[in-house]
Amino acid sequence: MQPPTVADIAARRLHAQRLTGEPFMSAVDTVRWLGVVQAQDYAGALWAVGQRTQGATAAALNRPFDAGIILRTHVLRPTWHFVLPEDIRWLLELSGPRVRRGLAARWRQLEIDEGVVARASAAFRAALAGGHHLTRPELGVVLRAAGIAPDGQRLPHLLMGAELDGLIASGPRRGKQFTYALLEERAPAPQARGLDRTAALAELTRRYFRSHGPAQVQDFVWWSGLTVADARIGLALTGAALAHQVIEGTDYWFDAAAGPAGTAATVAHLLANFDEYTVGYRDRAAVIHADR
Repeated sequence: MQPPTVADIAARRLHAQRLTGEPFMSAVDTVRWLGVVQAQDYAGALWAVGQRTQGATAAALNRPFDAGIILRTHVLRPTWHFVLPEDIRWLLELSGPRVRRGLAARWRQLEIDEGVVARASAAFRAALAGGHHLTRPELGVVLRAAGIAPDGQRLPHLLMGAELDGLIASGPRRGKQFTYALLEERAPAPQARGLDRTAALAELTRRYFRSHGPAQVQDFVWWSGLTVADARIGLALTGAALAHQVIEGTDYWFDAAAGPAGTAATVAHLLANFDEYTVGYRDRAAVIHADR
C-alpha cells in the first residue's frame, strides 16, 4: 500500500464533509455534523447545506431558518454562521469573549465603549421583547430614539456585540429582509446544551476534525478562532475519538471511525462562496491547485 499523500487529503475531506458518499437526511443534521456553517452569504450558505442534504430545495432549507430551528449569528470568528439552538450558547460562551477582544481597536475608532454597548443592548431588549422581530434599519431607529448614533459601522458592530453576548440572534425573514429576535425567545434555554469550557473545547475540537479531517492544528485554529494552546488541549481531551496521521511530514487529525473515502469520481462540485470545504482550512494546498 502506498503511503498517503497530500493529494489524497482532498478525497478524504470531500467524504468527511459529505460532499461525496451518503448525504444527510435533513439540514439540521448537516449543520450539526459540521458544527457551524459560515453564512454571511445567506444564499451561498443554503447552497452549501443543500449540497450535503438529501432532496434539499430552497423552500425546504428556508423553512427551518424562518422557524428558528437553524439560527444565524456571529460566532467563532467575526462573521455570521448557521448554528443550531442546542449549540449556540456553549459556542458563544467559548468563542464570544475572544471575538469581542479582537474588535476592541475597531470599537475605539467607532467610539463604542461598554457603556454604549449596555445602553444599546437595553434598547434592543426592550424593542424585541414579546416576540417582536425587527430588521437592521428598524433597530437603527430604535438606537437613535435611545440617543445612540447608529451611523456608519456603529449599528452593525452594536448588533454584532449583542449577538456575541447572547442577547439577540436571527429572526424569521420578512420577505427578502432579515430580522433579529431575542435569543431567549428564539431559542429558550432548555433547548440548549450546557457545557463548561473544558467540555465545550473538547466538543468543538471533536466536531471539527470529525467533519473536516484530515486537518492540521493551524486549520482548527483558523476555523475556531481559538488559540494554538486551546487547540492542543482540545485534541488531548478528545482521546480515542480522533486519529492522528503524518502525511508528507505534516501532522493531521481526523475521525477515528471514518471509513475509507474510496476512489474519487471525476465530478465537478459547484461550491458556494465560503463553502466549508475551502474556508474551513488555513492550509488549502490540498484543495487548490498549485498553479492557481
